[in-house]
Amino acid sequence: MLTCSVHPLPYNPNPADYFAAIRHAPSAVLLDSGRPIADRGRYDLLSAWPIETLSVHPDESGRDFLQRLRDALKQLGNAQLPAPYELPFVGGLIGYLSYDFGRQLEQLPTQSLNDLQLPDAQLGLYAWALVSDHQTATSQLVFHPSLAVNERERLIQLFTHPQPIKSAAFSLKHPMQPDISAEFYQHSLEKIQHYIQAGDCYQVNYTQRFSAHCEGDAWTAYCALRSACPTPFSGFISLPENNAIVSLSPERFVHVSQQQVETRPIKGTRPRGKTPAEDAANAAQLLASTKDRAENLMIVDLLRNDLGRTCRIGSVSVPQLIALESYPNVHHLVSSVTAELAPGKDALDLIGNSFPGGSITGAPKIRAMQIIDELEPTRRGIYCGSLLYLDVRGEMDSSIAIRSLLIKDGRVNCWGGGGIVADSQWQDEYQESITKVKVLLDTLQTL
Repeated sequence: MLTCSVHPLPYNPNPADYFAAIRHAPSAVLLDSGRPIADRGRYDLLSAWPIETLSVHPDESGRDFLQRLRDALKQLGNAQLPAPYELPFVGGLIGYLSYDFGRQLEQLPTQSLNDLQLPDAQLGLYAWALVSDHQTATSQLVFHPSLAVNERERLIQLFTHPQPIKSAAFSLKHPMQPDISAEFYQHSLEKIQHYIQAGDCYQVNYTQRFSAHCEGDAWTAYCALRSACPTPFSGFISLPENNAIVSLSPERFVHVSQQQVETRPIKGTRPRGKTPAEDAANAAQLLASTKDRAENLMIVDLLRNDLGRTCRIGSVSVPQLIALESYPNVHHLVSSVTAELAPGKDALDLIGNSFPGGSITGAPKIRAMQIIDELEPTRRGIYCGSLLYLDVRGEMDSSIAIRSLLIKDGRVNCWGGGGIVADSQWQDEYQESITKVKVLLDTLQTL
């Protein structure tokens, strides 16, 4: 097996400083653990200038597209790191799957309007990356063996002597507005509860979209948002024509390392308090909530089933059930489900058998997705999809793209939602969908 080359750089806890050097490069991408403020993520990963870009075709099955991704990784070729490096990426795929990529994997209706026209999946094949490891306080360039020597030298020069690039301003032309009225939201929740009472489903994740006209540099917006809301599964993906995906997600979808799998679903939310006493009371109320705990347990069961389709029989377990995690704007209940890939299965099989994540659909998954398509007037696009990397060794990490924005064609779009169950009160759910994204909307308004 061929060996990568690694070039150490000065450690920088904030990846924005290094990313600025490639901000305007083709298909520049940053997967960001939210340091130095967020404390859960270990690695930042950035790259640009992919060898090729792979997008799913409208009439292509999801599994055919996943096979094309597999073929692209084989074409790049397996490689290993020199000792003593332990890094998550040595060359491979980085990009996104939209929520609507699920339509290529399952038979779903097409009632909701596809007004944003975002490709359902797009990943670049990258032969290099700049990786910062916050556990060891190191930053380094990693070059796949196929990358030409002159290109390695160019990248070393670029990041050793970065030229300061002044970002343009970003602003909204008017405040973000919801696409649906409170009355529409109430009516949709009543229909969901009718389906629940009829035995169609147990839970449906219902979402509303907020949007506004905007102008300026999406990178400026991202830097402000990551400062206001640092999270361990953040990311910035450059799209053509100065469009971008901006994500401040706290939620992991699936992580694969040496055939070991982990997913960490979030279900259950309360706002942070204005005082320490109020904050502690909100956290205690969330932990004691029978409804929120039941929602979380329901999704854990769904994910155990999803992982079981690709993982070794008997390997699926739940090492953490319903623990509190706190972020700048909200408290969450989080669980962990782990497993081991079955012989002959890989990370792309896992994606094919478990995407989109159960925590943002409902249960049972397919029926919940059918109801979502019926009741949400527009397609979700990147929201509740995934930002991910998958390298040539089979190492993968991926987010659930909640707290995420699409900046495209002079508009910024943001989504907020939550799980609806039999005893949900529509006013509470409506407020929660706003609470989850309020810090993002407020931050954009101040730029």
